[in-house]
Order: sequence, then structure tokens, then C-alpha cells
Amino acid sequence: MVAGSSIQPRLISSFMGDVRFLPSNSTHSIRRLFNYNSERRRCVSMQMSRTFSGLTDLLFNRRNEEESSENKRKRLMPGKVSPRRPVPSQIPLPPYIKSRKPPGIGSKPEIHDEKGIECMRASGKLAAQVLQYAGTLVKPGITTDEIDQAVHQMIIDNGAYPSPLGYGGFPKSVCTSVNECICHGIPDSRVLEDGDIVNIDVTVYLNGYHGDTSVTYFVGEVDEKARNLVKVTKECLDKAISICAPGVELKRIGKKIHDHADEHRYGVVQQFVGHGVGRTFHSEPVVLHYRNNERGRMVLNQTFTIEPMLTIGSIKPIMWDDNWTVVTEDGSLSAQFEHTILITKDGAEILTQC
Repeated sequence: MVAGSSIQPRLISSFMGDVRFLPSNSTHSIRRLFNYNSERRRCVSMQMSRTFSGLTDLLFNRRNEEESSENKRKRLMPGKVSPRRPVPSQIPLPPYIKSRKPPGIGSKPEIHDEKGIECMRASGKLAAQVLQYAGTLVKPGITTDEIDQAVHQMIIDNGAYPSPLGYGGFPKSVCTSVNECICHGIPDSRVLEDGDIVNIDVTVYLNGYHGDTSVTYFVGEVDEKARNLVKVTKECLDKAISICAPGVELKRIGKKIHDHADEHRYGVVQQFVGHGVGRTFHSEPVVLHYRNNERGRMVLNQTFTIEPMLTIGSIKPIMWDDNWTVVTEDGSLSAQFEHTILITKDGAEILTQC
């Protein structure tokens, strides 16, 4: 979601659309940073970082072909998207809903006073409770649209706004990313099937502050390959959070995640990143989930997300025509976990847990 660091690749936050998430004062077009083809599903291509060599890419994709040949699972296909759900008029709207300008990424980090911290705790707790409830609905036979309906209702019942709804044109209140979907899956009429995995990404806007979190859930009986991918992805998030504290270099997050993923021979998606979150949905810092040499350190009372996306196979993303849904190039499974954290004098406080 950001284009402003000194190294390649140019990056997008984990919540992106076609041309929506450049800094608001940017003169660069997403189409200049990413090359799209004219096929039905568009490949998001990029100049890879010097930390990710062509040899590594070759090895991953050679392995991916082997994995794909064994995979009998049907490729994900778009379903029917229902109309946008209404929000009661008394619920405060985030600024980007009223503005006709595409939302940009905030240039300042989210650093809070005591009141702001309490507001962040409240929004984070609600997001966690909504996500926990959404997880109880996951079972074979339910549609992702039904999950969206339940999430939407719980959020507005608590006087909050579902942050994704209308953000850069996103049509729903939650992201539901099934199987090979890396992120930003739009809830629709597709029925969850036994053996699927689904990431549910919830963000709420409560009392002027956003809380952002996601979990990958099992649908019915899931095979060992999928279970291990999900387990390791969660471990990557936990390990990254464990090293966070004031003064710690942000690049250590990417190294911790990448090292653990490498141990289990999983790929780390590089085009989508964590981000500052608070009064603004997306702001600095950009949190890379792979090894990098970017500058920046964590600051006391700062809030941001960490949200690694791992794949069994290819790390190359394909974007659908809806300009949101991003899937793996080879159809291999992808998993993601996310928390919003607060940097404290003792380390990091996870704000998005019940």
C-alpha cells in the first residue's frame, strides 16, 4: 500500500485495490509500479528485492510445480456478490467514506497518548470479539456472504463501522480469503467446502480508531499440508511479535518471519505488508514480512499491524478483475494471521485478542 522506500519492490499494504493506496500526495500511478496484462485475471508483477534472488525464485517455483501436480483441489472461482449492506445513520463514519478522494496511506506513524491507547484497546478488543464470533460460523455449507452479514451486524450492533466497507470501493464489511486466495477476498455466494481453509480479516472503526486482525480457519476436516501451513504462519506472527519493543529495528520482523518460513520450506508473499493503524486505517510504518534492509525503529506507544502471508507454492500473486481478490499464481494454498500491536516499555501488547 505504499510507494516510498529506497529499495525495490514498491509495496502495497495488505489491503489494496487498483489505484487506491498510494500516498494521497503521490503523483505515481499503481499501474506504473505494477504491470497488468489484459487477461481475465491479471498478474501483479514486480522487480524483486536484491534480498530475493532469481535462484531462490526458481527453486520455489520448481517446487511449486511439483506441489501443484499433486493437488486435486478445484481452483477458486468468483461467486455472486450481494448488494452493499446499510449502516445506521447514527454510527460515525471514517473520513474516507465521506471524501471523494482515493484514500492514501498516512505519512505519520500512529503514536498515542493515554486516551488514544484506551481507544485503541477498545477497537482492538471489539475486532477480536467479532473475529472470534466469525470463526464459530466457519463450517462446510456456509457462504462467505453469510459470514459477512453476521460480521456486519455484530459490528454495527456495537456502534462501530466495518472499516473495509467502501474503502477505495471495497464492497463488503470483511475480507474472506479461501484456499489459494492470499488476501482481500470479497465475500460472495461461494459455499465453504470440507477441507477448505479461510482467512477472515476484520477491521472495526470505533470511537475514531481502527482495530485490525485476521485468522485463518479450518473448514471441516483439513489435510495435514494445510494444517501445517496454517500452524507455521501463526508461529511466524507470534515470533515476530515476541521481538517487538521500543528501539527495535522494524526489519527484524521480516527476518524473524522469513527465517521461520524457510525452515519449513514455505514462501513469504512480499507484495503485501503490515502498516501503522489507529486514527488512520493505513499509515507509516510499512512493515515488511521478509528479509530487508529498510530503516526504521519501533517507538513507544506506537501501533501497527504484523500480518504475514505464507504459501505452500508460488509467492507470485494474481489479481482478479474485481481489482481486489489476490490469489497464488499456481493455485497453491496461502495462509495469513494478523494482530494490531501496541509498543510498550516492556515489549508489545497485542490489542486484538479477547
